[in-house]
Amino acid sequence: MSKVSLVALSKEPISEKLVFALKDHLVSFGVTLHSTGGQISNGAYYSERWESNQLLDVNQREHLRSITAQFNSDLCFLKPDLISTDIKVLAMDMDSTLINIECIDEIADFTGKKAAVAQITEATMRGEIKDFKESLRRRVALLEGVSAEALESVYRERLQPNPGAAELLAGASQRGIYTLLVSGGFTFFTEKMRQDLGFKQTQANTLEIIDGKLTGRVLGDIVDGAAKAAHLDQACRQLGCTKTNAITMGDGANDLMMMNGSGISVAYKAKPVVKEKADAAFDRVGLDAALLLIS
Repeated sequence: MSKVSLVALSKEPISEKLVFALKDHLVSFGVTLHSTGGQISNGAYYSERWESNQLLDVNQREHLRSITAQFNSDLCFLKPDLISTDIKVLAMDMDSTLINIECIDEIADFTGKKAAVAQITEATMRGEIKDFKESLRRRVALLEGVSAEALESVYRERLQPNPGAAELLAGASQRGIYTLLVSGGFTFFTEKMRQDLGFKQTQANTLEIIDGKLTGRVLGDIVDGAAKAAHLDQACRQLGCTKTNAITMGDGANDLMMMNGSGISVAYKAKPVVKEKADAAFDRVGLDAALLLIS
């Protein structure tokens, strides 16, 4: 049995030069690649898969991804014993993964404090601020006094699903996969995404609103990295499966607990700390390319 499966994904036909470049790099480490069926396409993306005879360390994976990027393609490393039909759950982050913005940064723009909030957001997503709950409280406190109408304005004027979001949810639903949106963001937006895209379950934080204005506080328990992982575990238990039956998607450090140990973890245009640990790193293909990993 192979030690790892490599999958290249691209919007364009995968170059033979890419295949040669990967094999040339690996041969110096005594690693060989065996093709498992040639190039396929689902109409939106092209995919090619190989099996290796050895495990690959982090440095080797990163170097292979950089080679692949030169050919405008993304590279994924999947467990060789993964059975695609065993995937029962899709769990994903919202801000900067499912959608194009960090909602809290855009709300802060209505107070002139976007830069201050975004600075904390970025440091948190990079993993430099370890306590997500404290980070969120600090950022939400800066929103005190903002009109609740700003939430609707952010949704209507600034929020867009990332490429392939609708196709991913439709494809997952067609396969009978349970879809879970777990966000350190806010219920106002996760509920909109549930209505727009058809998620089976959403979990997020609730902003306190009094007299039509944000108070700068969050109601109830904060959804952080540990809570995201717990919500995924609970969904899996209810379905009679485990985390190994889930595909997870995220972009920031607070997604790592949820992603760790899942059947397939996907880093979408993610911070380096997330890409390094994820099975798949999507920088050029859309979210729906994940369907090719479970087809």
